Amino acid sequence: MALFGKKTEKKVSEKAGVPVPVIMRDVSRVIVKPMITEKAALVADHNVYVFEVARSATKYDVRAAVQKLWQVTPARINIVNRPPRQFKLRSKNRKSTEPGIKKAYVYLKKGDTIELV
Repeated sequence: MALFGKKTEKKVSEKAGVPVPVIMRDVSRVIVKPMITEKAALVADHNVYVFEVARSATKYDVRAAVQKLWQVTPARINIVNRPPRQFKLRSKNRKSTEPGIKKAYVYLKKGDTIELV
């Protein structure tokens, strides 16, 4: 293991019986913040919650973070990558860049809720 290497744990997969390395992550850093937008409020009525997540996060990391933070198991998770965009400032003849983000749509079963406030 290198000085700054990631800790791995050997896990035996049930199908093949072959050890698969599992990277241990800090789940508190996976979810950056909840997205509070008009669209997010509309889909929240259907048990769908939208979060901004870390750029390196996967669906499995988001699932583990939701289970650890709110004690609910997501039924489905969709990840959306919004790339950065460049635009021209109105008052000045300069270009500016809006940073890209990664969003996670977390679908819950009926009866499960997440308190964001």
